[in-house]
Amino acid sequence: MQNGQLRPTILFVAGLMGLFGVISAAAASHGADPRLLGGASAMCLAHAPALVALYAAWPAMRTAAIAALLLSAGTALFAADLTARHFLGHGLFPMSAPAGGTLMMAGWLAVAAGAFFMRKEI
Repeated sequence: MQNGQLRPTILFVAGLMGLFGVISAAAASHGADPRLLGGASAMCLAHAPALVALYAAWPAMRTAAIAALLLSAGTALFAADLTARHFLGHGLFPMSAPAGGTLMMAGWLAVAAGAFFMRKEI
């Protein structure tokens, strides 16, 4: 994927992440044990707006791309693992949720680092 295609892809991922967050929240409210789907929903609904903000900050923030990639991958991995545990009774693979969580933390560090790596006036 070329760098010019990454920015709109992040906005698309944010939309899908928000959609999944709402769907999983609805599913959690109708199931017997809402903890896993509720957690997946919370992660998606917390990180989708962050991706929209990174999309908006992209021209000024040098770390926006790496932060968006890390947050996207981490959230997807974490939420997918919780969803698989809910519906299948097992996770995606061993340590997939912690790996997703670690990617999300790295993404937030990239957001924080962005304060020190801003582009000059655009």
